[in-house]
Amino acid sequence: MNYWMVKSEPSSYSWEDFVAKKEDVWDGVRNYQARNFLRAMQLGDLVLFYHSGKDKAVVGIAEVSEENFPDPKDKDWLAVKLKVNSTLKNPVSLQAIKSEDALSDMLMLRQSRLSVMSLEKAEFELILKMGS
Repeated sequence: MNYWMVKSEPSSYSWEDFVAKKEDVWDGVRNYQARNFLRAMQLGDLVLFYHSGKDKAVVGIAEVSEENFPDPKDKDWLAVKLKVNSTLKNPVSLQAIKSEDALSDMLMLRQSRLSVMSLEKAEFELILKMGS
């Protein structure tokens, strides 16, 4: 199993929007590195959902329910389908992530504008623990 993070501005597409749909296509990614991460996602992989913008916090967990396929809006890019897994009891803020030494090498801290990224299993598990 692999672990991932996707980021979305809540005013564009929030965790609550996603929960209401239960499952949705994750599309619109227009960065080559993020596209490569979408390509690597496998059925059943777990995905942290991060609110960017003013909220800046991990708020939920999704699961890959369909592996990569052509983005419906632009066939030159890729999309995946995600389904809701669970909401974190306590959102894990960017400030909390930055203050945790064990998370100092997270890709999101080194490439903050990346909208889809990989996580190490230990990073994923620690964020879940912080959010429980």
